[in-house]
Amino acid sequence: MSTLQRESQEKQMVIKKNLSMRTSVFFFIVFLVFTVLIVRLAILQFVEGESLREKAQGIGQNPTYIASIRGSIYDASNNRIAYSVPTQSLYFRIEKQYAEEEVVELATRLKEVLDTYGDKEAQPVSVEELVRKLDIEGKRTYGFLPRQIKIDLSQQEIAYFLENKQAFPGFEVLEEGIRQYDPSLIAPQLVGYLGRYSGLNMERYPYYQQLLETEETAKTYLDTEYVGVAGLEYMYESELKGSNGQKTFIVDSLGRVVGAGDYVKPIKGNNLHLTIHPEIQKRTQKKIEEHLVKIRKSSQRYERAPNAITGYAVAMEVKTGNVIAMANVPQYDPNIWRNGITEEELKALGSNMNNGTITEVFQDYGSKKENNRHPSSFVYLGSTIKPLTVLIGLQEKLITPDTSYQDIGYAMIGRKGSEQRIGNSDSHAYGRMDPATAIAKSSNAFMIDKIGNPLYMKYGKEKGLEVWDRYMKAFGLGTTTGSGLPRESRGILDYMQEGQTGQAALAYASFGQQGKYSTLQLAQYTATLANHGKRLKPQFVTHITDADGRTVKTIKPEVVSEIEFDERYWKEIEAGMKRVNMHGFEDVSYEVVRKTGTSQQWVAGGIVENAVFIAYAPAKDPKLAVAVVVPEGGFGAYGAAPIAREIFDSYFELYGF
Repeated sequence: MSTLQRESQEKQMVIKKNLSMRTSVFFFIVFLVFTVLIVRLAILQFVEGESLREKAQGIGQNPTYIASIRGSIYDASNNRIAYSVPTQSLYFRIEKQYAEEEVVELATRLKEVLDTYGDKEAQPVSVEELVRKLDIEGKRTYGFLPRQIKIDLSQQEIAYFLENKQAFPGFEVLEEGIRQYDPSLIAPQLVGYLGRYSGLNMERYPYYQQLLETEETAKTYLDTEYVGVAGLEYMYESELKGSNGQKTFIVDSLGRVVGAGDYVKPIKGNNLHLTIHPEIQKRTQKKIEEHLVKIRKSSQRYERAPNAITGYAVAMEVKTGNVIAMANVPQYDPNIWRNGITEEELKALGSNMNNGTITEVFQDYGSKKENNRHPSSFVYLGSTIKPLTVLIGLQEKLITPDTSYQDIGYAMIGRKGSEQRIGNSDSHAYGRMDPATAIAKSSNAFMIDKIGNPLYMKYGKEKGLEVWDRYMKAFGLGTTTGSGLPRESRGILDYMQEGQTGQAALAYASFGQQGKYSTLQLAQYTATLANHGKRLKPQFVTHITDADGRTVKTIKPEVVSEIEFDERYWKEIEAGMKRVNMHGFEDVSYEVVRKTGTSQQWVAGGIVENAVFIAYAPAKDPKLAVAVVVPEGGFGAYGAAPIAREIFDSYFELYGF
């Protein structure tokens, strides 16, 4: 075999060998591809088959979040005065621009559905009302917020809207708790009310603002959820709230519900048990209302008060700080918030939703000009300050229990040649008196000449006002009471205002014309007198229970501050207070330590007189402290004292002495 033949044969063998190798590699690759395909098909069929079938059919999860059911609020007799009822509600969220005719057409179709599937016995809603509720122009609700169209949906309505989402874009069915309040109205301004969470101005609500700042709690609330925005509903929001749940529906590509998914049950909030006694609260409220009518129509000089239309009263237990009654007149029905309040209803409500016993409230008399002619719920204390004034004088060694003073009906302050004369009520000259008699007779002259002016002479303006202010705050005046109620005021401290001399400020302050305080502050001040300097925190809740009725927290008495005085000083002021003349207590079976006040106040229409009254009883072992304020009520002995008598009687009838 020649060399060429051998080379050709070897070349052919190499080609065959390479071809065989390539063929083997090709078949191996084909084998791998088929193996992968078979494995993938198996995965698709046995592992991913269900999810792929759902995708093919357009099936998905549609979660609906469920707000927790809010805890209930009970009065001191264990009556439920605020509670939430779970219900399904229809909401509408604007998702596009609507022409006027489109809105009417939408409302018309909506009415047909509600009339067809809703409660046949219920009053049918009109197209006009539905247009108002849709609120396309944002007159009632911000554009981005959902509008509540209807609560208490029937099962047929729920099913229809869940199955016909495409026909009603922007509509959704949500489960929520509708708040109900006792129609007999137990302290509504104290209990408070709810508002839509997503519509809140967070700067006004520190609790909710703080939740937003933390990632874990930022989504605690749903946009459509109603939350506490006033009173105890807001103060105890964290207790009443509970935890939200979630319900999942299986829907197809057309948005139709084809099955039920997971369900996480919401957790009900805790319950509050209040110190407010319903019988005492109702009797107090009724007495104020009846007494206002009486003094407006009275023909007696000292009783007649033609402009008295408001009244406030607080009754606080001396030893516990428990507030038994907190009355506002006028009051209002918080159930108006249930179906959404109209602009007309809100205007008619005015300021009556606000708690005038803790914050300054002005009544609406029809115009701004007329409003300026009347005082707010905060008035000067008048002579009710005089027991404390005498205590300050004794403590500062300006007087002693044996101090003698000749009351000629007035006192003089100011520089020689420009003196100012300040008189007693009706310029009465009471003659010779000691500190107790000065309280009993309510001598302005004594307070100025023996305490107010000497305090200025001893310390000067700045130091004198500082000393006065320190004593006021020790008794709860000019500072918050510690109650924790939202938007509680510390009062209006006129003696700290610019533009007056220290002598004038302390002179007028000494007989109650330089500080405006709340009725709750007055009640705490009275209880502090009864406790001989021990200031207790006002309490509104005795204990908190969970959804099963188990007590999770008990509220105990709490001392806010304490100031000491010689026992002789307490005896001196109590001796004077027991001798104060008052109307309506002539036949009581218990001894009352009291002080009337008739504070004068300048308003745009001139000087008005406000009735103020404080008292505690029984004298030997005080149980209850009461404060009553009737703006423009005239003399405290007539305009306010009879209201306090009703409170004491109702309390002692229930609890004894």
